[in-house]
Amino acid sequence: MKWKKIGDILIVDDKFRGSEEDLESIASKHNVKSIVKIDRIEGQKREPTISLFYGKDTETIHKENGCLFNLDLSKVMWAKGNNNERLRIAKLVKDGETVVDMFAGIGYFSIPIGVHSDAKEIISIEINPNSYHFLKRNIELNRINEKANYDRMIPVLGDCAVEAPKYSADRVLMGYVKTTHHFLRPAMECVKDGGIIHYHETVPDKLIETRPYERVKEIAWECGEREVEVLNIQRIKRYAPGVEHIVLDARIY
Repeated sequence: MKWKKIGDILIVDDKFRGSEEDLESIASKHNVKSIVKIDRIEGQKREPTISLFYGKDTETIHKENGCLFNLDLSKVMWAKGNNNERLRIAKLVKDGETVVDMFAGIGYFSIPIGVHSDAKEIISIEINPNSYHFLKRNIELNRINEKANYDRMIPVLGDCAVEAPKYSADRVLMGYVKTTHHFLRPAMECVKDGGIIHYHETVPDKLIETRPYERVKEIAWECGEREVEVLNIQRIKRYAPGVEHIVLDARIY
């Protein structure tokens, strides 16, 4: 059985089988109040369906990379396996940057940027009202605006395809998979000349070096014949057999 502890909740995998006695023992061993399995995540709003094996409460506070995340696993997604990438992006952000996070969720990328960088402004866009609720809560928990003494991180409830082009960003985060390429145009309309897009894609192994770049390049050309410089291709994790979750770091001119 593979498992992941989020705050004081244990997430187990599909292979988990446990009797009532086992559950008590497992909960005690891992010092958790609940044991859950994430059955699926659906749609652009990334809404979870879960099985609750033990306990009653699915809301918790999780600490990662020096950041606090309040979330309810029955209402919002937790992006497991991306913790190194979240910190990598935060460390790439330069002083004084304006960052637009197109798929902010509960603040997976935005909160580490707010905690670990000196970005001037972080625009965090989220379409799911439940995730937006916890995003606002996490801004408060980490005292990001309080410490800056101004609204340094701005949560926006809405569709990033509509909201992102309203801003001008030094850095655009596209932390979404499966259909991320459908949102490249609003990202391109948002990023400044010389700015960077971090474009996530789930891609077959044999296409890693070509397809993500070609998709970004095509939209860049359609949006004013802009040019693309590939800075890095970061492998995140195995998404499925023969398919990798990657991030293309691309500078746009």
